[in-house]
Amino acid sequence: MQSNYIPWKGYFDLIGMVDTFIFYDDLQFTKNDWRNRNRIKTPNGTKWLSIPCGINTNRLICEVELTDAKWQQSHWSIIYQSYGKAPYFKYYEDFVREIYLNVKWKSLSDLNQSIIRKISTDLLGFNTIFEDSRQYALEGQKAERLKHLLLLAGATNYLSGPAAQNYLDEKLFMDAGINVEWMDYNGYPEYDQLYPPFEHGVSILDLLFHTGPRARYYLKSNPEMI
Repeated sequence: MQSNYIPWKGYFDLIGMVDTFIFYDDLQFTKNDWRNRNRIKTPNGTKWLSIPCGINTNRLICEVELTDAKWQQSHWSIIYQSYGKAPYFKYYEDFVREIYLNVKWKSLSDLNQSIIRKISTDLLGFNTIFEDSRQYALEGQKAERLKHLLLLAGATNYLSGPAAQNYLDEKLFMDAGINVEWMDYNGYPEYDQLYPPFEHGVSILDLLFHTGPRARYYLKSNPEMI
């Protein structure tokens, strides 16, 4: 999957269900997409946090440079104001502060991948192996390129987000000995969340700040899900 900015819990749930997760950032960058923005809860409803990436759309995700770091202080301030009173904000404050105040990020891909790896491994306790598609010499276009990546990675099963059901040819992968499975994002339990009504579709930070070390129990990848 492409790396996203502070993704929602479903993205991390998919990571928790697989042996290997491959960042697929040598694909076309799309403006105003999950790659450089996500939503959080605030006293005034949900709010987009967007990283300025310029107007050039003729780039791969891994080629997007971050030239102005002003957004980092702004995002930190909004997160602090919105979640400072959440039960576990202090528990994760040093982790979040490090991201926004102590590192000047030069690349969107580096930022996203670093956050995703750290949350998955250090905060959620996943044992998933992380790789990058740029490690492989890939051939073909679109579905053929993806199939080639999976074959080179030694995959026998491919877990995909449900949106790909609209365009992915399962037979192409089955003929190559790869079983395609679809992630189901329905049925997540609610938790005590600031600023009702409850909203599932926000950054993983929301789940962490409200449930702390128990966050993994709100994911389907945990067999002891609440």
